[in-house]
Amino acid sequence: VELAERGFAVSPRLSALVEKDRPRLGKYTDTRLYYFPDAASAVPPGYILRNQDYADTLREIALNGADAFYTGDIALQILQAVKEEASDNPGLMTQEDLKNYKVKERAPVCGFYRRYKICSMGEPSSGGLTLLEALGILENFDLWKLGPDNPLSWHLIGEASRLAFADRNYYMADPDFVKTPGDKLLDPSYLRKRAALINMKGPMQSAMPGQPPGWSAAPVASDPAIKPPGTTHISIIDTYGNVLSMTSSIEDAFGSRLMTGGFMLNNELTDFSFEPDVNGKPVANRVEGGKRPRSSMTPTIIFDPDGQPFMAIGSAGGSAIIGYVLQRIISVIDWDLDLQTALDVSNVVNRGAGFEMEDTAHRLAGGIKDMGHPVEIKELNSGLTAIKMEDGILQGAVDPRREGVAMGR
Repeated sequence: VELAERGFAVSPRLSALVEKDRPRLGKYTDTRLYYFPDAASAVPPGYILRNQDYADTLREIALNGADAFYTGDIALQILQAVKEEASDNPGLMTQEDLKNYKVKERAPVCGFYRRYKICSMGEPSSGGLTLLEALGILENFDLWKLGPDNPLSWHLIGEASRLAFADRNYYMADPDFVKTPGDKLLDPSYLRKRAALINMKGPMQSAMPGQPPGWSAAPVASDPAIKPPGTTHISIIDTYGNVLSMTSSIEDAFGSRLMTGGFMLNNELTDFSFEPDVNGKPVANRVEGGKRPRSSMTPTIIFDPDGQPFMAIGSAGGSAIIGYVLQRIISVIDWDLDLQTALDVSNVVNRGAGFEMEDTAHRLAGGIKDMGHPVEIKELNSGLTAIKMEDGILQGAVDPRREGVAMGR
């Protein structure tokens, strides 16, 4: 509440993002007035951006609990924005939709990598299972011996990622609506079979979904579509030693661009598959009423071989989040990189269609191309934050690509 009323100084990055998104942010009245206060230009760097409406919203929730959000004036404001403000594409949300919404507590998914226990978010996020499957496949190879500058290391990481993403795209969705194999995808015998598919000399022609042991279900169709990047992540350890890894998202950078009560409404519908079926087979992540969309959030907490908290990590970045976190876990555990160095290094990810690399990874690009992989040089705007705990010392690190900061006292 205090921060909303006092305001904060607009950063150069935020100002540039607002200006770049002017056509969409300028469509709706509340959003336009907030981000373009003089009607002519975006909030400039250094401008103190205050949000009294948001402070009022937070006060209402603090006084009256969650019901104030789902059934009170705030709910009515949301409905008005969705149905009336978005007159170009009005939504179908009702009071009953908001009133009947229930938060669901889901168990984390955990697995082991080099004797470290790694726990992350379960379905309907695909992040944890895909991360752990890729790591489980890589458990069968000696990345430490190969090292971070060897194209063969990245070939193995890329192929493991392709296999894990093939299973992700085929199986993973809201388990309340779709029968999914879940942690059967992490069965050690299954992971060894997946690892055996990797050719050390070049990429497999196509990475196909597998069938974990004890699993049989009606056939579905894959949804390989790459979704737009977004999201934010924080990692925290408090005075008492509690560890938090939290990824939060309204999907795209400014969500639906609709604003009410001082906050932006999400456009998470885009996390569903745009195709309900392919060749007569249903897509697991198709749209259904009351269903949670599949995400790629990968908030992760790692425990050392003695069972003590070792690292909290996560990132922003759409489905590339999985690769960003995978790369840093390998960098720290296999290659013993300093935490900040691990976050600084060039992003290299593979989501199934080939390698995506920042231009600063040009030294690797040639060797990876020589092994037969397609390579695309592009901006990969991750948003990693991490804390490493070792020998009683906490080390915080933030992604240099964004404006995060490591703080402690």
